[in-house]
Amino acid sequence: MSTLAAVNSASAADRKVREVQHWINGRLVAGTSGRFGDVYNPASGEVQAKVAMATATEVDAAVVAAAAAFPEWSAQPALRRARVLFRFREIFERRLDEVAALLTSEHGKVFSDARGEATRGLEVVEFATGIPQLLKGEFTEQVGSGIDSWSMRQPLGVVAGITPFNFPAMVPMWMFPIALACGNTFVLKPSERDPSASLLLAGMLKEAGLPDGVFNVVHGDKVAVDALLAHPTVQAVSFVGSTPIAEYVYREGTKHGKRVQALGGAKNHMIVMPDADLDQAADALVGAAYGSAGERCMAISVAVTVGSATADALIGKLETRIEKLQVGDGMKEGAELGPLVTKAHLERVTGYVQLGTEEGAQLVVDGRSHAQARGEGFFLGACLFDHVKPEMRIYREEIFGPVLGVVRTNNFETALKLINEHEYGNGTSIFTRDGDTARDFAHRVQAGMVGVNVPIPVPMAFHSFGGWKRSLFGDHSVHGPEGVRFYTRLKTVTSRWPTGIRTGVDTSMPTLG
Repeated sequence: MSTLAAVNSASAADRKVREVQHWINGRLVAGTSGRFGDVYNPASGEVQAKVAMATATEVDAAVVAAAAAFPEWSAQPALRRARVLFRFREIFERRLDEVAALLTSEHGKVFSDARGEATRGLEVVEFATGIPQLLKGEFTEQVGSGIDSWSMRQPLGVVAGITPFNFPAMVPMWMFPIALACGNTFVLKPSERDPSASLLLAGMLKEAGLPDGVFNVVHGDKVAVDALLAHPTVQAVSFVGSTPIAEYVYREGTKHGKRVQALGGAKNHMIVMPDADLDQAADALVGAAYGSAGERCMAISVAVTVGSATADALIGKLETRIEKLQVGDGMKEGAELGPLVTKAHLERVTGYVQLGTEEGAQLVVDGRSHAQARGEGFFLGACLFDHVKPEMRIYREEIFGPVLGVVRTNNFETALKLINEHEYGNGTSIFTRDGDTARDFAHRVQAGMVGVNVPIPVPMAFHSFGGWKRSLFGDHSVHGPEGVRFYTRLKTVTSRWPTGIRTGVDTSMPTLG
């Protein structure tokens, strides 16, 4: 039996409706609010679990547990904290297929894509295990006569993460490994649409030796989010999600005196130049636009072609590749495009497809037939629009589904202007053989992450992830060096020992010359 078949078979017994509980102070805690959200199997449309929605009191209990655990955890040498993460990494890697199967069962992404998500999250853990080196400060001897100066980075205290449905394991792992390695304690509020992965991660951390209270999980909706944003003990909040909610989190969090990094939406463009390898560009576009059913903040949703011949040829190559995409249950062998996460989200995305036709764009490939052919599952096949115009809503707004629009331009400058004038600036890409064009694009484009012949330029864990414009609110990107800076604060010490302080009182401004 293959690994995928074994995982699929093993998970069959768990498909009955279950209650997804909170994780507070090292144990599962049943919800007390009486409110629950439905967790679906996107491939069948069935409710497979009920997730407890936290009250402000339950959020407070998680924060109190984290605050109680902070003094001892933060006092541990960084090397000891790193060793806990080393053990977590070993456990996670051993159970990676189990994690991936759980992601597929609640989100809908195909199993291979779920394994990729888990692996990218693991890379941040590996980065965080190097925290002893990352926390090293700077030292300057003799900045003045008998005076030395040095800096250190210290943890903030209790920090919180609010994460989206599209990456139930990876995005939390962008946050908590670095936060914990830096000496903070953590409260996670995962998406209520696919919450179970957070509890699997919590159990692994406990098995790795993480003390109770250092990592907590509270499920919920706006009630839980608002409680975290207003809680006086929470020092910082990291958020990933849509731009309207990112703006809200940033505004409310900073209003309550918190450090906030809030990553919002995207409308990622890929310029295809006339000299590009069009087969390579078409392959890249299909993977970047339709992988994970387009539910990625780094998905390419707009292809900007330069020259009508480029557009005509590219459209033909895209059609051929889209016809071969296998739409189906992500746990089945051969599936390449799984269902969307919920029926409500499916209806939202198909609404945009209908809107695009009404706005005058040409629907070259209509994937809505898959939604009708797949029964109760939340399936939508790949959709491809041509002749999309910048004034159309399907161009301006984030759709977050398997919908790719082609915008035709006559020259590079017009294509670049389109990207720079869009309200989002998360990621972008260019496909070309010309080094001068690529270099000019990388230098002038107004986006936080840029790919050259790379369709999804997500940085590795030792670099930082973040967009520009209305794709990021706050001063810090996520993970990498920016993550370490976000979860610590700088302290600089200037020191002189007793032999140098015998001159008596001096009320003038001190100088160190």
